[in-house]
Amino acid sequence: MTPPFLSVVISTIGMYEVLERVLDRYGQQDADPGSFEVLVAADAAEPDIAAVEKAVRDRPYPVRIIRGGRAGLSANRNAGWRAASAPLVLFTDNDTLPERQLVREHLEWHAKHPEEEVAILGHVRWARELRVTPFMRWLEDGVQFDYPNIEGVEAGWGRFYGANVSVKRAFVERVGGFDDERLPYGYEDLDFAYRASKLGLRVLYDRRAVVEHLRPMTLEFYKRRVGRIAMAERQFVRLYPEIPPYFHRMFSHAASLPEGRGRGVRLARWVPRWVPWLGPRVWTSADLAFKQALAPPFLEAWERAATQDGPAQPDLSERAMESSLGRLPSGPK
Repeated sequence: MTPPFLSVVISTIGMYEVLERVLDRYGQQDADPGSFEVLVAADAAEPDIAAVEKAVRDRPYPVRIIRGGRAGLSANRNAGWRAASAPLVLFTDNDTLPERQLVREHLEWHAKHPEEEVAILGHVRWARELRVTPFMRWLEDGVQFDYPNIEGVEAGWGRFYGANVSVKRAFVERVGGFDDERLPYGYEDLDFAYRASKLGLRVLYDRRAVVEHLRPMTLEFYKRRVGRIAMAERQFVRLYPEIPPYFHRMFSHAASLPEGRGRGVRLARWVPRWVPWLGPRVWTSADLAFKQALAPPFLEAWERAATQDGPAQPDLSERAMESSLGRLPSGPK
């Protein structure tokens, strides 16, 4: 049997129905089924491995379940690339539905860019079936992702997003994989990419390599999530003091400004950014309102993390809470 060219590594915990839908989509790829394999990397904290096995079941492509050595995304991705049979590894997640051309696009771009240091970043967009709120739109622009600010194809190492990025397995090994001890969950991709940049990493952006992000986000949920982001960023800048703390600067600045009235949040649903005069005013107001809402929980967690000597450990209660967001309707077949 011919070995696959691409190993798809899907990190997972909970969200079994969504995982099944993700795996269904890999059965609909327009690439040759023999050109790729799927490795479902179940978290060490996964509470129901039988449910993962049920979601995987029989597939028209090679698929295996592996386990992370410890809790967290870093360990899952390390288990994945180490078990990969292919020379190319695509990192993604259990809530990202691949478009039909995803595998083919990654394969074709690596064929055009065979240099070991080249990684291919695909696009992540909200799933069509979700009701996309102004807050979710705000997350797209430099918070959760930063695709709108990529010019051309050179994305830069800071946009190495584990939701949809492929890299040569040999290069991952050269870099040393992900830091599953000091950054187990949060900032693990940025840490890998920064170390990889010292070895010549180039991240090229393929806009046609698309996954749909099937995870609704609310402001209230994100108020809990930013605590983990704060702890991870504090650990990251402790390791690399030469890099400014992006989110700490953002939220500290927002907290120092007079409190906004939040009118932009109410209008942003109906007024896009591109509308002349009114759009920029509405979204500037919404931007400040969202930042000021998230600043207190972020800064409180930052201060707590500053007093700790150890790494930012994964919050398993949060991860269980996050996985519950995946209990969505089964959607169109």
